[in-house]
Amino acid sequence: MTIIEKRLLMDPTAPNCSTGIINGQSSNVLNWDDVRFSWAYPKYKRMLSNFWTPFEINMSQDIKQFPMLTEKEQDTFLKVIGLLALLDSIQTDFAGKVADYITDSSLNALMIILAQQEVIHNHSYSYVLSSIVPKKIQDEVFDYWRNEPILRKRNDFVTNGYIDFANKPTIENFLKAIIYDVILEGLFFYSGFAFFYNLARNQKMIATSTMINYINRDEQIHVGLFEKIFKETLKEHPEYWTDELKVFGQETFRTAAQLEIEWGQEIIGNEIAGIVMQELDAYVKFMANKRAEQLGFQAPFEGYRTNPLRWIIAYQEVDLGKTDFFEQKSRQYTKTSDINGFDDL
Repeated sequence: MTIIEKRLLMDPTAPNCSTGIINGQSSNVLNWDDVRFSWAYPKYKRMLSNFWTPFEINMSQDIKQFPMLTEKEQDTFLKVIGLLALLDSIQTDFAGKVADYITDSSLNALMIILAQQEVIHNHSYSYVLSSIVPKKIQDEVFDYWRNEPILRKRNDFVTNGYIDFANKPTIENFLKAIIYDVILEGLFFYSGFAFFYNLARNQKMIATSTMINYINRDEQIHVGLFEKIFKETLKEHPEYWTDELKVFGQETFRTAAQLEIEWGQEIIGNEIAGIVMQELDAYVKFMANKRAEQLGFQAPFEGYRTNPLRWIIAYQEVDLGKTDFFEQKSRQYTKTSDINGFDDL
């Protein structure tokens, strides 16, 4: 197995434009007009244009509404926030560890921005909780991951994959860690997202759901970034596109979907008006197929080619670059151009 070496802080003998994503040569000087991957700069601009902070969200209505939610809705609300807080905390650290081994300075920069966005996500959970519940309950929410067996099981599934890479940074473990990353950011949040969007369509907790929409937007871009890194790494090291990896990828997405379904049944069950568990289960399998195929693997589930939660598209897949779907206010700093023109509005 080939060990991935950490990038040098400075290498005066190497070119500015890197010779590879990992184990490449690079001076570590970033010149956006001299980078290896043409897609890196557009991705950089998109990530910058999506900048937001929790302070932009007015929580006043949510503060009034939270006590009016059903007991089950309140419990699910807090448990989902606890899940998100743990996963985004892990993600912040993982992004930094990946950045240490990426020898392409432009992709390293993107990983640093990604980590910063994860910090904002985590801040948003504190911001929401401090608005609606006392400090004692907030502390309990941030400790859910210690005490909820189902939550612990699904979290360990991802974190163990990250730990394997951190302890033994081989190319194989790097590729597998990216699979786990796509699961975390592109699948494991989605039952929780559906819960918040269901509240929003019933005119409940609009501010929190708006914040979740911002986070959802960021996570989709992160998945796209890791997809690029995964495929470019295999292009540079095609010998790692093995039958073993193909089976591992497909089966890992299958297991991840089953864990997400189990979690969804635990936190939602048949007690949240507007969410049918059979549809949510199918939605998770649909997303697992979509994410697996994004990385080049065969879909883990036969069928499940269409989104069974059609209503969620209005919340999850609205063009997130122009106007806040929930509050109808400007949400980005980008302007219309020939790249994101009127056809995108």
